[in-house]
Amino acid sequence: MLTFLGFAMIATFLVLIMMKKMSPIAALVLIPALFCVFAGKGAHLGDYVIEGVGKLAPTAAMLMFAIVYFGLMIDVGLFDPIVRGILRFCRADPMRVVVGTAVLAAIVSLDGDGSTTFMITVSAMYPLYKRLGLSLVVMTGVAATANGVMNTLPWGGPTARAATALKLDAADIFVPMIPALAVGLLFVFALAYVLGLRERRRVGVLALPGHKVPGEAEEAEAAEAAERGEGDLVAAAAGSAAQSGSAEGAAASGASTGPVPAVTPTATPGSGSGSGDGSAAGAAPEDGFQGLDPDRATLRPRLYWFNAGLTVALLAAMITELLPIPVLFLLGAALALTVNFPHMPDQKARLAAHADNVLNVAGMVFAAAVFTGVLTGTGMVKQMADWLVGAIPEGMGPHMALVTGLLSLPLTYFMSNDGFYFGVLPVLAEAGAAHGVSPLEIARASLVGQALHMSSPLVPAVYVLVGMAGVEFGDHTRFTVKWAALTSLVVLAAGMLFGII
Repeated sequence: MLTFLGFAMIATFLVLIMMKKMSPIAALVLIPALFCVFAGKGAHLGDYVIEGVGKLAPTAAMLMFAIVYFGLMIDVGLFDPIVRGILRFCRADPMRVVVGTAVLAAIVSLDGDGSTTFMITVSAMYPLYKRLGLSLVVMTGVAATANGVMNTLPWGGPTARAATALKLDAADIFVPMIPALAVGLLFVFALAYVLGLRERRRVGVLALPGHKVPGEAEEAEAAEAAERGEGDLVAAAAGSAAQSGSAEGAAASGASTGPVPAVTPTATPGSGSGSGDGSAAGAAPEDGFQGLDPDRATLRPRLYWFNAGLTVALLAAMITELLPIPVLFLLGAALALTVNFPHMPDQKARLAAHADNVLNVAGMVFAAAVFTGVLTGTGMVKQMADWLVGAIPEGMGPHMALVTGLLSLPLTYFMSNDGFYFGVLPVLAEAGAAHGVSPLEIARASLVGQALHMSSPLVPAVYVLVGMAGVEFGDHTRFTVKWAALTSLVVLAAGMLFGII
């Protein structure tokens, strides 16, 4: 009974948010509460919720102060040179922008924290997507999938959990998996290339001032006129095609995008992504490119190297686990706010500017605590895991590594990493050991589902990603799940081909 209710609850949640019948916060709270009553445990709902909130409170605190910290870094101009450098590299080419998103997300993922990765990636790439009229769902999908592959780093979480659960050395699990993970990352880059070509076909060929496309006199004139406005993007060719092809591009990219103008000096958050909530980092409702305004009052050029050093020190402290991550971001946000904005009115203004984003993300995390609390407290998760493990045919025993890899996709999507690695993985390892399958192979196979896991509704970081990008969670899920699952299968196939799994 609990097994059926668990799967029904998850399916109901996913269907309602993907059909946009409920907001994610409402669905995360009301659906589990209803199913808790159906399970006959409504009297214990309060206990389940309080337990779930207690477990996710540190995560919510970390996200709150991390959003404030990186929001301040955007305000003071820390990421402006990065965006300008990416802009020069991409030359306003949609394909290069999408590939650059994957590369940037993969590099920043070396810090091991998904929330930080998404904040930096969206902060740097969001203005480019808005200027070029690209689909923001492409950005969130590529960033989440790249981060999912890199999330298998020993300090990222899953590898450490697998090592702890099976009493193995994390290096013995991770190092042999590097070739398979490298193949998975290359697949993400190839995917970004293909999606970038789609976006290029949809919006047309664009150029920066000074970069002329041969054979287009109109482009040369537009480029010369734009040289007086630093950083403005102009249409190089097929401007009318960008207008007429926007509806076709929406279907091709999997997002409901609006008409794409040939010249987009400004943008409204939420357009081009299939969302309409208008939430985005560092962007006011009427100035979607505020983050790179070279004349904004919040810039602190004299403090650039202080802010850069503070950010590097913060990331280094996170990797070395000098202090708990929530404490590090709390201290970093307080220090950054005090040094960059010493006057109280300025501090209040900066906090107010990022309050919407903080409230949305923190609210989502605490709402997710209701979902996870009910799943765990009622025993639904355990029953679902036991049912799936029990459904494995006896003849598959010698192939338990393959089975573990395949099961890691749905289980890490519908469960937390803690629930999977500490609750399910030991059972799979025991079943494998009975047929001579090494626990190391089981542990390595358990990592392949992480590319999909990073888009799970139970992962708080994904709400940072979609919130800052102004993308509906349902749109992100519809677009990303298929590509993330395919990436996980590529990693699994590569692991088997190389004899790692």
